[in-house]
Amino acid sequence: MCRPLTALFVDCDSYFASVEQHLDPALRGRPVGVAPVLAETSCCIAASYEAKACGVKTGTGIREARVLCPGIAIVESKPAEYVRYHHQIVAAVEDCIHVEAVLSIDEMWAWLPLNLREPQTVREIAARIKATVARDVSPVIKVSIGAGPNRYLAKTASKMRKPDGMFIIEAGDLPDVLHALDLRDLNGIARSMEARMHAAGIHSVRQLCAAPKELLRHAWGGVSGDRFWHLIRGEEIPDLVSARKTIGHSHVLPPDSRDPAKAWPILCKLLHKASERLRSHGLLAGSLRLHAAYFRGLSWDPEIRMPETDSTVHLMRLCGRLWRERPDPRSPLIQVGVTLAHLVEQGNYTPQLFPAVVREDEDGRLTSSENPEEKHRRLDAVLDKLRARYGRDVVYLGVVQEARDSAPMRISFTHIPDPAVEEDR
Repeated sequence: MCRPLTALFVDCDSYFASVEQHLDPALRGRPVGVAPVLAETSCCIAASYEAKACGVKTGTGIREARVLCPGIAIVESKPAEYVRYHHQIVAAVEDCIHVEAVLSIDEMWAWLPLNLREPQTVREIAARIKATVARDVSPVIKVSIGAGPNRYLAKTASKMRKPDGMFIIEAGDLPDVLHALDLRDLNGIARSMEARMHAAGIHSVRQLCAAPKELLRHAWGGVSGDRFWHLIRGEEIPDLVSARKTIGHSHVLPPDSRDPAKAWPILCKLLHKASERLRSHGLLAGSLRLHAAYFRGLSWDPEIRMPETDSTVHLMRLCGRLWRERPDPRSPLIQVGVTLAHLVEQGNYTPQLFPAVVREDEDGRLTSSENPEEKHRRLDAVLDKLRARYGRDVVYLGVVQEARDSAPMRISFTHIPDPAVEEDR
């Protein structure tokens, strides 16, 4: 059976670096590296294609990048701008075809309706998307587009003609069209999985495509191998629904913030943002993990368990307890972070059996007062509403006063920040 084209995938090319080149015309045509902080000890979180041609890539240290690519321009990341242009790009694609889902800050996909599945029609849609992005967003920000019989192959196709490319994988071209790729070119095969492929006797995509399902199941250690076997054959497989497991933030400290006294307010700001996100998802956390990284690769990652909570005040107190127990309390830090885990939905947990606080008055009579957790919950609700409406500077916990301009919004691969929750306005 010849499976039709069903998915179109849009992938922005060197997105962060492209936005920087759009914002500053002097950077266009030059190698650009984007760093979280302007420090030689930092690393590139993105690189322009001019920098990639010199060997600079995501994760390359700034010092190494300057050696590999003399004259490279290192710029500090601007997450708020990346989010702003992300929404403009989504709107531009939406003008051409409905965006089924946004997958990350620089990736989205669209379902191809029955009347828009002919290859020539798909190429016309892709051309319109490119023209609309150039017209409505920026001619500097390019997108590569792929189409295939399922979303996985559409994403693979989008990477096969980068940058500013367009490629279609048709069912009749499988599996030969994939044979020229390296194993690491396929989504889902990173360094560790590649090693497992090699251990299973698979050293090329040609061998991978020819491998029986049982071998892939063994290599992946479960049904993920079965899913992969079907996906590379163009079959459509329902997405696995996974529950959110953690919520956290971390920040690489610039040189002037590495003293513990200055790092502590930044850590509190990160925890405040994490607790706001926790409530925005309707979740409670059952554990808190603190991360502190020192020089020479040393780190400290204690964790504390507690009854499920979303109270910022309560989480701050627990974080303070861990912070006071850290080793080498006077040693400078290079990174701090916090992670909330053991998450449960607010409507799906067992509250404490005796939530009220019982006290004995002067006459020996027992009296009860309202659970402090409930007071904290009402306080958080008011603060969240005020901050969402009027900006983060309108009200905040006093402990983060000295970190108001530190730990700006960061963007992960799969989470697009909500400026109302995660960015100082």
